[in-house]
Parts: sequence; C-alpha cells; structure tokens
Amino acid sequence: MDDKTVLSRISDLVDEEHTLRRQLSDGKISSDEEHNRLRELEESLDQCWDLLRRRRAARSAGNDPDAEQAHSVDEVENYVQ
Repeated sequence: MDDKTVLSRISDLVDEEHTLRRQLSDGKISSDEEHNRLRELEESLDQCWDLLRRRRAARSAGNDPDAEQAHSVDEVENYVQ
C-alpha cells in the first residue's frame, strides 16, 4: 500500500465516522451501534497512521517504504508511548 492509498483510506474512514455521527443524530442508528463501529474505525485509523509514519521513516532512512506492512490492531493499540 503506497502513501497515497493509505491517505485515501484515512479519508474514507474519517468520512465514515462523520456519517455515523450524522446517522446517530438523525436517529437512524443506536448509540451502541455508533460506539461499536467508531471503535473499529478508530482502530483502523490508528493502523493507517502507524503505517504511514513507518513508511515515511523508512523513506527518510533510505529504506524501501514498500517493505513496511500494517501492524495488527493489538500491536498498534498497545504501543508504549
């Protein structure tokens, strides 16, 4: 996945987040449905941002950014900062 594809995926996930919030305010989905899907979206966004950062770091270090792969949700969500 190249940077452009990752950024496009991020944009799609953010758009879906906005749609969910709109659907909740319009009464089309329950808050539980919104909450569950938002959690999934946030995890996917974290994976995308992590991959993008690692691709950029690889490029800056003179390495092949295409060698970077998305890490699992568990790994990304449990990074120690």
